[in-house]
Amino acid sequence: MMRYISCSQTFPPSFTSFHFSFPYKPAALKLYSTMATDTSKYKLNHSMMRVKDPKATIKFYEFLGMKLIETIKNPDNKFDLYFLAFDSPAAVSHGTRRSNREGLIELTHNYGTENDPNYHITNGNSEPYRGFGHVAISVDNVQAACERVEKGGYKFKKKLTDGSMRDIAFVLDPDEYWVEIIPQKPYLQTADIKETDVATYKMNHTMIRVKDSKKSLDFYQNVLGMTLLSTYDNQEAKFTNYFLAYPISYSIPSSSTPHHTAYREGLLELTWNHGTENDSNFSYHNGNAEPQGFGHLCISVDDLDAACERLESKNVSWKKRLTDGRMKDIAFVLDPDGYWIEVIQNKQLKD
Repeated sequence: MMRYISCSQTFPPSFTSFHFSFPYKPAALKLYSTMATDTSKYKLNHSMMRVKDPKATIKFYEFLGMKLIETIKNPDNKFDLYFLAFDSPAAVSHGTRRSNREGLIELTHNYGTENDPNYHITNGNSEPYRGFGHVAISVDNVQAACERVEKGGYKFKKKLTDGSMRDIAFVLDPDEYWVEIIPQKPYLQTADIKETDVATYKMNHTMIRVKDSKKSLDFYQNVLGMTLLSTYDNQEAKFTNYFLAYPISYSIPSSSTPHHTAYREGLLELTWNHGTENDSNFSYHNGNAEPQGFGHLCISVDDLDAACERLESKNVSWKKRLTDGRMKDIAFVLDPDGYWIEVIQNKQLKD
């Protein structure tokens, strides 16, 4: 059954069935010369995931230390949105407006799914629907944090002791989305520490798989304005991970992990499995085609109109322009793999 795909506000049900493609307009180049948008002020604001039972899912993320900072009810269209963030006094964006944050999770609940035994979320990690991979939290003392999660009764996809990578774990949320747990400090230094403080946790990154690393890196860097922070290349297993982000205004402790990114929020991890770019029949599932699961990434920008003009000048593929439909305050572009990228106004920068 087709359900509303909701991405911060509602679309008509038919919106999920169409890809709005518009011809490139040379006039956009004229607009570009007068644009007042600065990509260094952009933020990777949130990742949206559909959920079956919001009560169970919110309880899980609150157990991890997140806080429900905003709820948007839409009973007319039978869905609700829940926005969660790390919001302790120690959090990097404590108390600030939702659109001025990075590393939020948006949960979308379509009414009635919690009572439907046939409704299941696609988590993006099973064939033939692989695409979205996981969200990741960074923690103070990774061994103590994982022990706390296990005592809380939650199921692991990978424990610290599984396999050769002893510094990361994966726990499953109620819809079996993968949540990676990574250390903020070198894990050997925290082996004997028994305490963990969820107030220090951070929503570090979101991982999506990409078919062609060159095309995706070009899009996220040159079109969306992100910066490549680090690369992890595994020739033996034939994959490469790329970590990208927007600039930050806070400092990174010297005790952080080697790439100095674990104390950050709002990173994007692109995973490229070598050779997929040469297979004309290969594609990833974007989470919005049936069966659904992951919905979109979202960036908040300094000036929404100017940012969309700039995107027009970059000849992007639009899922929804600002002028499409009733919602004039959001737009959606498509990345090279068809993942949806929502674009919203950072209201702290411009009311």
